[in-house]
Amino acid sequence: MPRLPAVPALRRCVDRWAVSPRALDVVAALFAFGLMVLDVPGLARADNSLTGVTATLVLAGGAATLVLRRRLPWVPYVVALGLMGWLHELTMIQFALYSIGRYRGRRSAIAATLLYVAVAYGYFLTPGWPAEHGETVSDFLSLVVPIGVLAAGVGIAAYRTDLVRALEAQRREAAARQAVQEERISVGRDVHDLVGRELTVLAVRAEVLAVRARGEAHQKDFEELADTARRAHLMLNETIVRRADRDAATPGLEGLPELASESERMGSPVELTVAEEAKALSPLRQAAVHRVVQECLTNAAKHAPGLPVTVAITVEGPDLRIEVRNPLPKSPPDPSPVSTGTGLFSMEERVTSMGGTLKARREDGAYAVTALLPTGLDR
Repeated sequence: MPRLPAVPALRRCVDRWAVSPRALDVVAALFAFGLMVLDVPGLARADNSLTGVTATLVLAGGAATLVLRRRLPWVPYVVALGLMGWLHELTMIQFALYSIGRYRGRRSAIAATLLYVAVAYGYFLTPGWPAEHGETVSDFLSLVVPIGVLAAGVGIAAYRTDLVRALEAQRREAAARQAVQEERISVGRDVHDLVGRELTVLAVRAEVLAVRARGEAHQKDFEELADTARRAHLMLNETIVRRADRDAATPGLEGLPELASESERMGSPVELTVAEEAKALSPLRQAAVHRVVQECLTNAAKHAPGLPVTVAITVEGPDLRIEVRNPLPKSPPDPSPVSTGTGLFSMEERVTSMGGTLKARREDGAYAVTALLPTGLDR
């Protein structure tokens, strides 16, 4: 018996489509059609040669043009003007004016509204066109004008809201990129300070060995080794760190107790556990651990002040595990914390640059950050 397609895959496909703009356009078209169908009995009785079936088909075709309201909002607008003149249907024009206001902006919406009022007034003055929406001009315009102005106004407001959201998204994206760039600079500084120190030691030891081997066959090899170390240090200085300031390198595991003490002074007690095996990590990996713990403690002090924080650093096989957990407050802190929202990007950049992974989540009434780093140790 052939097996049916996997239900989870179909569900994911449906979920993706349900939140897509096209799905919202289809819903808008169906909603407009549902409202217009309520007028079908009256349309079938009017002098327009339409039956209940044909009137329903005409309205369905008009509502279907709303699926184009994002790319071609003028298409449903023209169709709405035609339905207004033929069937005296004002529902479609409301959706059309809203769409123009939201997806084309204020100027287009104003122009479309003025044209709509002018066309409606022209219909009203047309001989033989029944004035079903008012016996006098004032009655007619008191209904037509508010409908158009309100629909276009709501569309313009939605257009501005979309612009604000887009600008906020761009600001967050720019802040995230800036945070990642700053973290890369920090990593480069740590590489320079930590690796550069080892290269300096290598060059000095090679020079000492060259002096001791003076007159022997290995003297030239030691001198070349010292020159290579110095060139590597110079290259590291020129390519990785080009900056005017000379900040100190990020501390390693030895700086964690000071972070815990600082957090306790801010009112958040810290339970710190560091496995003995972790102290054998390279200085660069220890700096990554310090950076992750520092950012986590800062976030805990902002969003869960006064609540305890547990920090556990363990070695699990080839990986180093950093887990920071704090309970979630029952109510948001007052006043609200000032946060740029880029700390997580900085931590993730630091961890992923060393081949690790980082996860931040809410679970069991607590906020937990877990980072896995390859230890780089032979076990």
